[in-house]
Amino acid sequence: MRQQLLDELMTISEEESKYRAGQGNIEKQLYSASLTDEIDREKLLRRGRLVTVRPHSRFVDFPEHRHNFVEIMYVVKGSITHVIEGKELVMKKGDVLMLNQYVKHSIKRAEYDDIGINFIALPEFFEIPLSMLNDKNILAEFIIGALRRKYPVPHYLLFRLNENTQIENLMENMIESMLHENSNEDVMNQYSMGLVFLYLLEHLENLSHNSSMDYKETILQAVLAYINSDCRNANLTKISRDTSQSMTVLSKMIKSKTGYTFQELLQRKRFQTAVRLLLDTDLSVEEIALDVGYENQSYFFRQFKSRYGMTPGKYRLEHREDREVRL
Repeated sequence: MRQQLLDELMTISEEESKYRAGQGNIEKQLYSASLTDEIDREKLLRRGRLVTVRPHSRFVDFPEHRHNFVEIMYVVKGSITHVIEGKELVMKKGDVLMLNQYVKHSIKRAEYDDIGINFIALPEFFEIPLSMLNDKNILAEFIIGALRRKYPVPHYLLFRLNENTQIENLMENMIESMLHENSNEDVMNQYSMGLVFLYLLEHLENLSHNSSMDYKETILQAVLAYINSDCRNANLTKISRDTSQSMTVLSKMIKSKTGYTFQELLQRKRFQTAVRLLLDTDLSVEEIALDVGYENQSYFFRQFKSRYGMTPGKYRLEHREDREVRL
């Protein structure tokens, strides 16, 4: 993060000065208009705005509370510890925690070098990011849950991102524009958040076990995303390591969730890719076999013929002609 912005975020506020001087309780009137434990968006979000950012207040324990908005915390420096349902979630630099408005949590005292940034957003802010998520997935479910008024369910997602540069750049740009209340960039910030979500979907192995949503479903999505992104080199050993699951447990989970083994899912994707390359490129069949992960040409030919009832060359000839007629 740029030093000028970091210096601005580390500046001790008037509120924090009181806590640092020994005031042991938060100034509740800054956060809520009533005696409830709900933090009110009217206190933090200017009227007409869908989102803003606010540095987390240091030098005090923040008691258990909930919000009437969606909160996303991004840790810029140091660490921040949340307590949700009795579990401590220690966030490190670069981590992202997403909380819908139905989650109750407390936050332990943060010190001077612990900088957490809260994105305070109305559910409507996520309409554009949601439109960028094409398929049914854990992030789309999270956003839809935040928009839901009937039968609300508390959900939170913790991503441990290990100071990812792409996320840091996107977050830095959003923080700076919101901190300085540049309303001209509201829509740009929505698209930037959508890009953050798309990155997170590509790296679901970074989703913490402590997240509230179905971890088995998350693991499955990570497996499918991994196969889709690199069917040539995909292997169960790597995904087992990335998801912190034993190969035995992971194999059983994949089979129970999809009805297919990892190898069967991988082979389906490889042949789907091979068919696309046959129809959309002029690569030779031998080159396509290598591109999808088959160095044994004879095996590729046998499997292709078994699956499609003809050789790759014949498939290309017949189906490419059909495709050209339709076009």
